[in-house]
Amino acid sequence: MTTAPTLTPEESIGSRIRWTLHDYRAIVGQEFVHMYRQPANFLWALGFPIVMVLLFVYVFGSAMDVTGQGAGVDYVAFAMPGMFAMTMAFGFMNTAFAVADAKEKGFVDRVRSMPMASSAVVVGRNIADTIHAAVDLLVLFIIAVLIGWSSEGTVLETVGAFALLLWLRFALIWVGVWIGLLVKNVEQAGNLFALAFPFGMVSSVFTPPELMPDWLGTIAVWNPVSATATAIRELFGNPLPIGDAWPEQHALLAAIVWPVVITAIFLPLGVRRFRNLGR
Repeated sequence: MTTAPTLTPEESIGSRIRWTLHDYRAIVGQEFVHMYRQPANFLWALGFPIVMVLLFVYVFGSAMDVTGQGAGVDYVAFAMPGMFAMTMAFGFMNTAFAVADAKEKGFVDRVRSMPMASSAVVVGRNIADTIHAAVDLLVLFIIAVLIGWSSEGTVLETVGAFALLLWLRFALIWVGVWIGLLVKNVEQAGNLFALAFPFGMVSSVFTPPELMPDWLGTIAVWNPVSATATAIRELFGNPLPIGDAWPEQHALLAAIVWPVVITAIFLPLGVRRFRNLGR
């Protein structure tokens, strides 16, 4: 009579890690297969920021005085970093919609019935959406160069700015995952865009908070999107006069800390919500 070999604790932990990574890869691969078969959603998510660039730079930008030197002066240098940040901010609603759609169509239930890591859907979704975000930034960067914007910072500073943008998106994806698992269907997820819109717009994306009413400017200053927008403007070498509030004077630190706080709150909420589905 033979007995089954027993795994050492090290082998058991290593095996679990390998299978967990395999589960993540499976979820990410499924997402890109879905995108290949139904590219319309991806193209819409990519087209929205492009339309916003054209709208604000060429329609509203000529009337915006953000430097005190006259309407339209250096507005492209101000608006493009803000556009990068806004695209990362709004992206979490695409995540919420995709997760709600997967749940409504039964994909999430099928995954839960399989011997997969309980975090696979949540983490795999985040990895896939972070890759999407990198593609979004690449396309926006090309458009920004075409309309005359350029980074005046060093290569390292420019790379650091884009890393901060992806760091913000990485954190907000957890919010999208939690919302997508929380709502009942894609219609509810779509309706929440009305709540997400002020999150991106009430910030320093298109207008300095100093030009807003005091109460609204205070909200904009403490918005995580504003912290990232201000920080990357400095890294890109496109700084403008800022106020005395702590997030403005320490924008780089705020741009690092805010995503940590958001992740610490919404990552556990997303995993817990996934585990409690159907209960």
